[in-house]
Amino acid sequence: MIDRDELAVIKTLPKVELHRHLEGAVRLHTLLEIAREFALDIPAYTPEVLRPLVQMMPGQPRTAQQFLSKFRLLRSFYRTPNLISRIAREAVEDAAADNVHYMELRFTPKALSAAANLSFDQVIGLVCDAVGQAAADAGIRVRLIVSMNRHESVELGEQTLQAALVHRDKGIVGVDLAGNEAEFSAAPFGAIFAAARDAGLGVTIHAGEWAGSESVRIAVELLNAQRIGHGVRLDGDRELVALLVEQGTVLETCPMSNVLSGVVSDLSAHPLRDLTSQGLYTTLNTDDPSVCNVTLSEEIAGAVAAGLLNLSDIEAYTLRAAQAAFLPVDERDELVTWLRSRYAAANVG
Repeated sequence: MIDRDELAVIKTLPKVELHRHLEGAVRLHTLLEIAREFALDIPAYTPEVLRPLVQMMPGQPRTAQQFLSKFRLLRSFYRTPNLISRIAREAVEDAAADNVHYMELRFTPKALSAAANLSFDQVIGLVCDAVGQAAADAGIRVRLIVSMNRHESVELGEQTLQAALVHRDKGIVGVDLAGNEAEFSAAPFGAIFAAARDAGLGVTIHAGEWAGSESVRIAVELLNAQRIGHGVRLDGDRELVALLVEQGTVLETCPMSNVLSGVVSDLSAHPLRDLTSQGLYTTLNTDDPSVCNVTLSEEIAGAVAAGLLNLSDIEAYTLRAAQAAFLPVDERDELVTWLRSRYAAANVG
């Protein structure tokens, strides 16, 4: 159980998040307003009815299928350009309210474009503009990662990258491959991510979540991933662990998401502490805060309560995330220096 005093302390600390999906970071009351306005096909327009359709709930199966089912409904809410902008703006506001000082927010143009019948270029422009303004208003830094799905076509991936490159001067710093890892290899997307790296974008790949070490190896060796989304299923592969440590590959671990999607049985069984003790570069993230019903502060507090780390470890996790940010070296160094000063003043743990 989360210690409320510890949670209060964690909330005051500046935090860094590298792995948060816009599509999984939508306010429930915003979804309710959209459902009413567009008469979406749900049994009733109440929080009690909508919540279990878009959020993992006690008693629901903890499986990948159940987890991903939330996004099938969520895709139907992005009905207009104004709604996409609103959802993006509110995601930044919610991060700022939790004292997230730097965030890389990822989004999938394909998921956001369908209901509004917009092009990838239009969607990316809307998100960039809304996030940039919201971050400036909130006084935090937010950069964007454009995502594509491995269970969709390579052609769609190519279109996604080209649209991302058009808007790269508006805060886009990386590209991501997500989707059905258990049944679809990342290998066919190798050329796309090589082109992204050549263009100066960071590369992060979902792997080691619903598939094992071979998925992670493909992400690192074929797609040249600098970061791995999740990366918790390494199957005791010592050679792979050594490779990840040698290359400085960063794991974007999301413990609560892993529990709710059935990757691990509960937080106490999560491999975060073991991965960190092996010298792997682990960070803490929410993945989908609205689907998981968790803030980054709560994610960290839950990990502390489960014995995955101590309060005194939070600074190290935060600094690792800052050092792994897809930022120019001078901006990254400035962020790290600022965070060190804030944690020194906080004297946590």
